Amino acid sequence: MIEYDDEDLLMLSGIQHIAFCERQWAFIHLEQQWAENRLTIEGQFLHEKVDDPLYMNLSRGAVILRSVSISSRILGLYGFSDAIELLPSKTQTNSITCKKYPGYWLPVPIEYKHGKPKMDSIDEVQLCAQAICLEEMYSISIEKGYLYYGEIRHRTEVQFTKELRELTFRLSDRMHELYKNNITPPPHYEKKCKACSLHDICMPETFSKKRSVNSYLKEILE
Repeated sequence: MIEYDDEDLLMLSGIQHIAFCERQWAFIHLEQQWAENRLTIEGQFLHEKVDDPLYMNLSRGAVILRSVSISSRILGLYGFSDAIELLPSKTQTNSITCKKYPGYWLPVPIEYKHGKPKMDSIDEVQLCAQAICLEEMYSISIEKGYLYYGEIRHRTEVQFTKELRELTFRLSDRMHELYKNNITPPPHYEKKCKACSLHDICMPETFSKKRSVNSYLKEILE
């Protein structure tokens, strides 16, 4: 299995972008282009409420750590977890220790989303990547995590199955492939393009059609 060096690590948040659209990922992470829309603004507002590294919650015997730095050399990713819930563990096996809190703990990643649960795995792969980071950092195994959706004000359980883990690795590999070769994939228009904040930069309806640049320029200039 490949292990990436520090200088080769990519942003973990990008795995959700590439799961949604490879071209979107390239615009953001290769070309440094970004645009806001209502969905991105709502998402930022929700994260501002949870990205407080000093906030901890001792209710139900659990500890909530915010904005925790995480990384994985086998995925080649680094970033921050919205929240990690530390659940008390009775044994040292498959547990971690925390200087501020005596005993043994099992970390469970939690990711906050502004919308509602999706039919695909876009949100789940980001959460799974966080779990793989924690597993690698602490030599443990994590079976599940949670996605909290602001629209329904409820969190849903995500099992880190073999299939979800394999998908996470495939997407990570694809990110590194595109980054290494500096490739921005061509557009392919789909219904989901309408919700993308980069729609007006990408213009998928226009450039996904089989036409030359000259014909496009002629059309818009006439």
